[in-house]
Amino acid sequence: MLKRTFLINSNNFKTLLSKCSSNNNIIGATSSINNNKIATPITTTKRYYFKTTCLQKHKHPHVAKVSIEGIKHIIAVSSAKGGVGKSTSAVNLALGLSSQDLSVGLLDADVFGPSIPLMMDLKGQEKPLVNDNNQMVPLINYGIKCMSMGFLVDEDDAIVWRGPMVMSALEKLLRQTNWGLLDVLVVDLPPGTGDAILTMCQRVPLSGAVIISTPQDVALADVVRGVNMFKKVNVPILGLVENMSHFNCPHCHESTHIFGSEGAKKTAQKMGINFLGDIPIHLEIRETSDSGKPITITQPNSPQAKIYKDISKEIIKQLEILDNQNNDSNNQKSPPNIVIE
Repeated sequence: MLKRTFLINSNNFKTLLSKCSSNNNIIGATSSINNNKIATPITTTKRYYFKTTCLQKHKHPHVAKVSIEGIKHIIAVSSAKGGVGKSTSAVNLALGLSSQDLSVGLLDADVFGPSIPLMMDLKGQEKPLVNDNNQMVPLINYGIKCMSMGFLVDEDDAIVWRGPMVMSALEKLLRQTNWGLLDVLVVDLPPGTGDAILTMCQRVPLSGAVIISTPQDVALADVVRGVNMFKKVNVPILGLVENMSHFNCPHCHESTHIFGSEGAKKTAQKMGINFLGDIPIHLEIRETSDSGKPITITQPNSPQAKIYKDISKEIIKQLEILDNQNNDSNNQKSPPNIVIE
């Protein structure tokens, strides 16, 4: 028996936040609110500055990673810098993987700015149903099973949750969704290296991460930080994708490198990680994404769709390499057989 999920709105934010908030996790100096006046916070002039080496003493405690039944691989699509086209890439890469006869799911882990409902043409749909096992049934379009916070809140509602609630919401979206059998679950992570990403890295057995960047230096500086973050939490880097690599003029056909030339490729070579490919700036990629009709599915034979499919094939190759390495490692760890004659 299926039932409809409830709608989260701003009216119950305070109630939800009060269950998670305490003096230990409230950020800032806000104390109490009485008669619309905020009590004067107690401040101190002493400040502390930490180096990365000092913070090594305060690492997060080890959390056991629990696999999700029925899902073979979980891939994180990440960008340390916002505005580089990560969600557009995640959607088209998911569809590219699906074109290789794989069963694919897509999780929108950007709780504060969900984009998947719009890009997968699921905006304005009914809320996900809940089955007898209290699991949400993902919405499906173009053969991709999708789950997003955008399915559970009003379109114009702002999510104003603190870290503990964000992590709890991600756990529910991931583990309380009836994904069924999937070859690959693509997770569209929020930009940066904050709580949401750490939750995924520490609690979910990620098969690897794909990092999206533009060629410009300001984005590549954050890519280096993002790669190092994944290395610290032992998540393999499947490769780096250079988005908005160049613009081909439709009139004179001249190629212009608006954000620089081969910046992501050179960074990948410098850091010793795979370069998966580059995606140009193209009007139809933007238009099809905004209309909920991704170019990989609506124009499958276009040069732009071919780029996404080629990158998807390379991701599959990297997953196979990692699988073979894990199998070899497991075989080496297996105890010897003792035969008594």
